[in-house]
Amino acid sequence: MIAELGNFTLMLALCLALVQGSLPLLGAWRGQRSWIALARPAAAGQFAFVALAFGCLVAAFVGNDFSVAYVAANSNSMLPWYYRVAAVWGGHEGSLLLWVLILACWTAAVALFSKRLPPALAARVLAVMAWISVGFLLFMLFTSNPFERLLPAARDGRDLNPLLQDPGMIFHPPLLYMGYVGFSVAFAFAIAALLGGELDAAWARWSRPWTLVAWAFLTLGIFLGSFWAYYELGWGGWWFWDAVENASFMPWLVGTALIHSLAVTEKRGSFKNWTVLLAIVAFSLSLLGTFLVRSGVLTSVHAFATDPRRGLFILAFLALVIGGSLALYAWRAPSVGAGERFAVFSRESLLLLNNVLLLTAAATVLLGTLYPLFLDALELGKISVGAPYFEAVLVPLFLPVLVLMAAAPFVEWKRAAWGKVGGRLSKIAQIALLFGLTAWLGLKYRPAVAAGLMLSLWIVLGTGLHLAQRRNVVKQPLGYWGMLAAHAGIAVFVFGVTLVKGGEVSEDASLRVGESLVSNGLRYSFVNLQKVDGPNYVAARATFEVVDADNNVVTLQPEKRYYTVQQMPMTEAAIERGFTQDIYLSLGEPGKDGAWLVRMQRKPFMGWIWAGCLMIAAGGLLAATDRRYRLGRREAATQATGAAVLV
Repeated sequence: MIAELGNFTLMLALCLALVQGSLPLLGAWRGQRSWIALARPAAAGQFAFVALAFGCLVAAFVGNDFSVAYVAANSNSMLPWYYRVAAVWGGHEGSLLLWVLILACWTAAVALFSKRLPPALAARVLAVMAWISVGFLLFMLFTSNPFERLLPAARDGRDLNPLLQDPGMIFHPPLLYMGYVGFSVAFAFAIAALLGGELDAAWARWSRPWTLVAWAFLTLGIFLGSFWAYYELGWGGWWFWDAVENASFMPWLVGTALIHSLAVTEKRGSFKNWTVLLAIVAFSLSLLGTFLVRSGVLTSVHAFATDPRRGLFILAFLALVIGGSLALYAWRAPSVGAGERFAVFSRESLLLLNNVLLLTAAATVLLGTLYPLFLDALELGKISVGAPYFEAVLVPLFLPVLVLMAAAPFVEWKRAAWGKVGGRLSKIAQIALLFGLTAWLGLKYRPAVAAGLMLSLWIVLGTGLHLAQRRNVVKQPLGYWGMLAAHAGIAVFVFGVTLVKGGEVSEDASLRVGESLVSNGLRYSFVNLQKVDGPNYVAARATFEVVDADNNVVTLQPEKRYYTVQQMPMTEAAIERGFTQDIYLSLGEPGKDGAWLVRMQRKPFMGWIWAGCLMIAAGGLLAATDRRYRLGRREAATQATGAAVLV
């Protein structure tokens, strides 16, 4: 009866979500305190029931209950228990339940940690989040129920996709969904402010820490997904510009613009309309990304034809959330004040330019992602939009963003003097330019590589100079340190990407056991090959000894696995990670003569990409813990007048 219990608790969660979405909202409108007070206990109850439903599905997977159709389709009795748990979100239905669980977590967290919010505003925020839950719960119960029975029960399951049988599957989707769903809080605050007509600096301050946490989790999710693709797919790539990657990158770009816009709204009372619009767009792209990845439309735009109810519900839900919120914005936005005026050359102007560039980049990614789907849906042919398009269009957009990142903190609010800012930045600009010219003319790097190295140094020097010019460095708020960490992380990331793109080398060769080959300054010796039996696969494990010019020996053991249930081969690469380079080795297919295809790669400063991502996420989390966000409204207003936090 575990499946039936899970289904029943989802129904109870739906009932509580309806109560949470309606009565507190009406109470805020009519001033009924008793109705407003229902929001927090309803949020807690909804979380409890969704968590119980999720626990029931986990129990069905761990217990190999193949009478549940979703379990039979995504698990197997030979699957290790930890992958059975991860298989809970390995398919469409379970990933939606994970989405709803995380949304319930965010809702309960807002109810618990926002007790200083004005009661009416808190009721509106929780009500908006409840209506999002209602949409997803209805979608699950009527079109994507993970608890549907399979009669008669299957003797065993079809197994989890071998691509997903990796530790990355355990951590990547929950982290990514924490970011996706976290933007619902910023969305709910924006809609609540529009409903209440209270678009002042206070709502921006309340929503800002939640947005920072969501953005940090999304950064971690993207990082882990990229890291997973790097070592799991066997070809050594870390970003492919496919639709699944783009689905998470778009809300990240808009979320980056949003956290900067929230800072301006909180400190200067400007950008109110911008901030609300960015909150709506960020969450809309999160919804779109979720449905793109999990609806099957990326596999085939005709996937909805097999289940028109699912397709119709998705389109209706997206139209209601996105269209309804934009309609409310169009109605309320004209009544919002423009805020304080500022000069063309001011920090506000530079942050506005930053937002425009980031939003344009997100629109560019959206176009490249959806255009092939539209063509296929209209039966006008199939095209593939890949890295050449995205790199050619996005690099010119990102270059000024990187330049502004180091320059904007030195520009005063409201009005700045060109000469004063130029005097501050001239020395570090000269150093960065000299470094770029040295890399190009002296070290013979390509111009694009030299430009990337110059920009990364420019950001580091700008960040360091700004810190050096601060008074009472120890007393700076955590938000300031978070800004420094995030900007420094971007510099480290750009440095790593530039050198990987500009300096990676690769060679394919056929080798037999006992043979050696020198490739890119390293000697690869094929020592032996052995058969390995895994829990649900068999593998050929090769042992290579890699020797460099200093006779340092590294042992690498790549594998070629064959998963017996799904009859699918997989490549497991072996990687020697270092501070300045990664040595990447992967096995291809064996030949008839006993030789194996081997790919040998050297990737300089690959680890700097991952370090940069972690620094960016740490900066967001650090900024979110700023003490000002734990103060009351009056105390925070006093603190804000004396703090110049730039994130």
